[in-house]
Amino acid sequence: MKKNIKIVTDSTVDLSKEKIEELGVTVVPLSVTIDGESYVDGVDITSTEFVKKLVQAESIPQSSQPSVGSFLETYDKLGEDGSSIISIHMTSGMSGTYTSAKTAADMSKSDVTVVDSRYISAALSFQVREACELAKNGSSVEEILERIENVRSNTSLYIMVDTLEYLAKGGRIGRGKALVGSLLKIKPIASLKDGVYTPVSKVRTYMQLVKFLKNKFEEETSGKIVKGIGIAQVEAMDLAKQVRDGIREIENFKNIPIVDTTPIISTHTGPGAIALMYYTDDK
Repeated sequence: MKKNIKIVTDSTVDLSKEKIEELGVTVVPLSVTIDGESYVDGVDITSTEFVKKLVQAESIPQSSQPSVGSFLETYDKLGEDGSSIISIHMTSGMSGTYTSAKTAADMSKSDVTVVDSRYISAALSFQVREACELAKNGSSVEEILERIENVRSNTSLYIMVDTLEYLAKGGRIGRGKALVGSLLKIKPIASLKDGVYTPVSKVRTYMQLVKFLKNKFEEETSGKIVKGIGIAQVEAMDLAKQVRDGIREIENFKNIPIVDTTPIISTHTGPGAIALMYYTDDK
């Protein structure tokens, strides 16, 4: 008889509560501390509430990965009935969440496999969704791991920040670079190459951004089947809609969800940020 498999992820997955319930995935949340107050991501504070606080914050908000203990408790509980667990997390290049989960997996009585998705947001959700569907359909741990590896290698993520201030505060770029960039009104576009924030281009206008994303999408999906697509934004809904409309000029997708990204991600990007994510299969 095939073993039951349960899927675990973290709160940077950017899925709605309804979708999380529908998939049956367990979410272990990160937390964020802003001006001395700590909030559990997605539980104590919404994205919109957080951004208001972020703009007014006197100090740099600190995000914290879930503790080894919270992962251990989750794994032990889910594996009580003999189920295997696949735990898929935000890129280890941006957080210690993966390491925390791995330590807990080594300590747990349950059979746990921890996966570094190398992504965040909707790009993480692509792997989580596929894993949940396969687990429901009775696939083995090996089959699920092989599929999510395939999803990962066929995923693209492009993110633009409207201001360099938050990347500089978080130590992702130097202060001098941020100052020059702000004076020149430069908006950097980055990908997550090997799970790490990697600048790929820069634009000065939103029109240039929409054009860049359209071109990238067209080039990377040509001759392939687009399996999933998502846009995440921080107080940039109008721009997100422009990007969505631009993509629809290439492919008439009915469903391109736009989500408010998690406070954990907006801590690093600041308001005005937007990311386009998609993954493909060969025809």
